[in-house]
Amino acid sequence: MTALVEWLTISGDAEAWRSIGLVVADDGLIPLHGTSLRIIETAPERTGIRGWALSGVDTGLDGTVIDGLDTRVVEPMGPTFAQHDLGASGLDHVVVMTNDLERTSTAIANATDCELKRVREVGTMKQGFHRIGRGGLIVEIVERPEVPDGPARFWGVVVNVEDLDAACERIGTDLISEPKDAVQPGRRIATVRDDVGLGLPVALMTP
Repeated sequence: MTALVEWLTISGDAEAWRSIGLVVADDGLIPLHGTSLRIIETAPERTGIRGWALSGVDTGLDGTVIDGLDTRVVEPMGPTFAQHDLGASGLDHVVVMTNDLERTSTAIANATDCELKRVREVGTMKQGFHRIGRGGLIVEIVERPEVPDGPARFWGVVVNVEDLDAACERIGTDLISEPKDAVQPGRRIATVRDDVGLGLPVALMTP
């Protein structure tokens, strides 16, 4: 069985996510192709990505921490999707911050059997990339000198949208940055501002 990220668990306000045009089910699930999001309501000071749910991995990983990343092991959900007014199709990638890329990458590879694909260096920053499952979620591991010693942590997500300009217009130009060229050739990206209240860095990108 192939490892897959079934969903990311996010502590936050479901209404804030609905406000940008995403469908949030009663159980907090935001259905997306590939990897979904699941919103849980907690205290405002605990917002952010709390963990991930994996299928196709050793069940002994359930309830463990993969170099700081809280992990649940679940059964495959199968295809799930909703028609989002935002035009969201799926998650492009999740960003993980660490002070030691090699350590975090090795832990993820050992747990998922998904090896590090490549490393990119920009000044003092290093980025490593895993893809969890065939065509699955990209995990971008970012190592920076200013990241304190300790375990890795989830940081933010990038969501693919069918029409970035339409998505920005729907959210409102005061609540999202102007679209710009992404690092990935031929793609464009815009960042949702903190004022929306999603509780973590979120960017929208063309497929």
